[in-house]
Amino acid sequence: MASDLSSIVKSEIVNTLENLLSATVIVKDVKKATSGSDEGKCLKIESDFELSGTASKWNFSIPTKTAAKFEYLMLGGVTDLKDSIDDEIADAVKEIISTISGSVTTSINAQGFDDVNGVKFSLGESNVVECSEVLSLDNTFMFEISLNDEALFLYISFDDISMPYMVQLTDDAVVPEETPDAKTADAAPSNNSLLSTILSEESVDNLRLLMDIKLRLSVRLGTKVCLLRDVISWDIGEIIELTQMTNEPLDILVNNVVIGQGEAIIVDGKFGVKIKHIGEPRLN
Repeated sequence: MASDLSSIVKSEIVNTLENLLSATVIVKDVKKATSGSDEGKCLKIESDFELSGTASKWNFSIPTKTAAKFEYLMLGGVTDLKDSIDDEIADAVKEIISTISGSVTTSINAQGFDDVNGVKFSLGESNVVECSEVLSLDNTFMFEISLNDEALFLYISFDDISMPYMVQLTDDAVVPEETPDAKTADAAPSNNSLLSTILSEESVDNLRLLMDIKLRLSVRLGTKVCLLRDVISWDIGEIIELTQMTNEPLDILVNNVVIGQGEAIIVDGKFGVKIKHIGEPRLN
């Protein structure tokens, strides 16, 4: 079965909008778009991906209300909200879609998936179309987002190349069948099936309510116990030697609790961490 990229897509939409718009963002629901659900204008932007050497095209379509809100917040909320898509709105939205696509690309490459790697993207054409035209495309999904508690919508149309990687985009998404020679007996259970096995259905539903809670992730480079007299004597240029060796794994912390270990990597000029182990520390 193909690696699932749907959680990466949703999380990078949230991260990008929060960073660029300085807003609180939640993806409340994702479902297959239906004709007639939006009859206004949409700004359609093509994003061309290369997934393991195979070309894939995603169409991002932003309704007028959503696009106008994006530009309004990017400008700091000091202008009037517009009721139609102009060049300024188009430029703002294209910057957002470009950032989302770039973040998705970086996140996928950082995971080290066996079946999808070396991902690249480039922004394609953009034009204003009737939203009904977008809804007629195959594999179009409607993302309902909460932007500072305001409900807004955007659409993403995936092609047949990328759809196998989006099996968990919605609860009703169709999961591809395993090939006859697949070794399903030894397959690890999914998170959802594992939760259903351990917990009651009601408990699983309640647990899902907590999934959008934000946690602070940090990576600990090393530690050192210092005397107070040493600390107060430090000045600019002081070199502090840590106890961590350069070849030792780094601690990964969530809300200051160690949850795993990893190694430092560079991803598109930014620091990242590749997870090597999650759970209780391993004894080597």
